[in-house]
Amino acid sequence: MKKITLPEYRKFLITALGSYIFLLATSVCAQQKIEIPLWPDGAPNTNEITEAEKVIQNGIVGNVTQPSLTIYLPEKSNGKAVIACPGGGYAYVALKHEGHDMASWFNEQGITFAVLKYRMPNGHSDVPLSDAQKAIRIMRQHADEWYLKKIGIMGASAGGHLASTAATHYTKDCRPDFQLLLYPVISMRQEITHQGSRQNLLGKNPSDEQIEFFSNELQVNAQTPPALLIHCSDDRAVVPENSIRYYQALLAHKVPATLLCYPKGGHGWGFSNNFAFKKIWLEEVRKWLEML
Repeated sequence: MKKITLPEYRKFLITALGSYIFLLATSVCAQQKIEIPLWPDGAPNTNEITEAEKVIQNGIVGNVTQPSLTIYLPEKSNGKAVIACPGGGYAYVALKHEGHDMASWFNEQGITFAVLKYRMPNGHSDVPLSDAQKAIRIMRQHADEWYLKKIGIMGASAGGHLASTAATHYTKDCRPDFQLLLYPVISMRQEITHQGSRQNLLGKNPSDEQIEFFSNELQVNAQTPPALLIHCSDDRAVVPENSIRYYQALLAHKVPATLLCYPKGGHGWGFSNNFAFKKIWLEEVRKWLEML
């Protein structure tokens, strides 16, 4: 066997590294990113926030008054799209680990991925829902251009409440085809709700009608789109009962539904590598979306 000299080995390493960088650059270029303002001519409603938008920390934004939709197009679409609503207790949006960080993974599956930067309600409960509905309409308007056949909505924590609200309160032109909910706030009922999300959405003294209307386990019907819910048993911020009640309501109306509840992980894991079940939940999502 011929021995490889040190100069030859160095040349091999440089060539391999160059090939890797080229492939990486090609992959990045293949991911097309488009940002669209939701209401370029002005929104139909207001949250009455007058303070400037602010970045609280990396990827976490508060005081959102100018919502937008960032779309990541895969190199080859399989016909499905996911609109992600990051969480943040309806006080801010965690755009990174519950939004943009997931784009590459979904694109690798051939799925178009969009991140919704929605407005904070500030007690105006109609505002986030109108943004989510507008996002679905925008995706539908571009369905032929982006090769989309099914458009679903995804949400984490309070973003899960927004996603499930969009899936239970819709008009014909903005019904999502499926819903994917990560540790979602579902109910506004006192005994299981996330108090911060409830207060930010409904105010300090909501009426019984408001509580019922935005308790989405009470709004399920036979036309509610299929759902995949993922929660952790030790979630103390948003108790698993939220997902359980929603799952039971879906079953009662014969809506296809899957509930995954992992023993540990707490709340807010999103796309974090620190979540022990990351590979497992992503594989479950991949398989579930394939079956739709």
